[in-house]
Amino acid sequence: MTAPRLEIRNLMRSFGGRTVVDGVSLSIQPGQVTCLLGPSGCGKSTTLRMIAGVEMQDSGEIYVDGSLICDTVFRIPPERREIGLMFQDFALFPHLSVAGNVAYGLSGSKDARRARVTEMLERVHMSRFIDMYPHQLSGGEQQRVALARALAPRPRIMLMDEPFSGLDNRLRDGIRDETLAILKQEDTGVLLVTHEPDEAMRMADEIALMRDGKIVQRGAPYNVYTRPVDRASVAFFSDANRLRATVQGALAMTPFGRFLAPGVPDGTAVDIVFRPQHVRIDFDRAGVGPGPTAAEGTAARAEVIRARFMGNESLVEFRLSHDGSVMKVTVPGVFLPQMGTAMWLRIRRDKCFVFPAEARA
Repeated sequence: MTAPRLEIRNLMRSFGGRTVVDGVSLSIQPGQVTCLLGPSGCGKSTTLRMIAGVEMQDSGEIYVDGSLICDTVFRIPPERREIGLMFQDFALFPHLSVAGNVAYGLSGSKDARRARVTEMLERVHMSRFIDMYPHQLSGGEQQRVALARALAPRPRIMLMDEPFSGLDNRLRDGIRDETLAILKQEDTGVLLVTHEPDEAMRMADEIALMRDGKIVQRGAPYNVYTRPVDRASVAFFSDANRLRATVQGALAMTPFGRFLAPGVPDGTAVDIVFRPQHVRIDFDRAGVGPGPTAAEGTAARAEVIRARFMGNESLVEFRLSHDGSVMKVTVPGVFLPQMGTAMWLRIRRDKCFVFPAEARA
């Protein structure tokens, strides 16, 4: 079996007695994009710096193509790890031209270096800027030059730390897609650090969700989104509604009906968590319309607190009459009911998650 392009085993790092990275392990195959996703301060960038070799781990091992490059005794220096780096600020040298920036770090004859620079600038559609300087380029153009420079030495692994966050929204999607296509063509193993779930879902073959220095869930984007391990994992990707219930006879009773809680002892408090898109406003509760589907539970009365138009959809907040809980509901298109309007809500039972209860926020 082929060794992973990158493998890290039980990386640990502490600062001032506080553990920042706590036993992180993952592997990346050639051509695979893995996103290390999590909130600011969870240890993502520190993990990246240890892989790059600019930060030393307290314990753990790092392998490239099956060969050890660093543990607590043996350490290959950063410049010999064949690892490319891309950062948020692009880190271009202001005194070097575009050609000079891309050539930086290349070895070989002058003609070979020039040929590689020309090839890479063509790949990122920047050939006409070859003699310009970074201050003469837009943010998107600087990002393309940074990509060309990082790929020019043919790294086996690319580490990317929030590389697109400084770009205008209208440019970001296109440049991300272009970057991803080039990295795939180069068969480079990619570890992308981001705190943006949309970016991770768009780019990743695999997401490693990180929290408090640990990887709490890892898998394909669809699986991480649809099979969250806890309430915080649900909430990281989108707004999340929560109902508190107590289990009796393996059932949790809510205003929306009963939910199965197999194996949960009687008297245990649970949180039932679901996303706003899985709540339906029952306009035809009197039986005029199609009625609830088999997956939908009992209708619950609620009153509108606030309604906002978000572009492609409307976000409506309700207060449940049963217990005062606040529910967020997304409705396609424009739907802006008046505050205080009474309506009935149903939820997709098959899209709900039942977790052990957490303390109220």
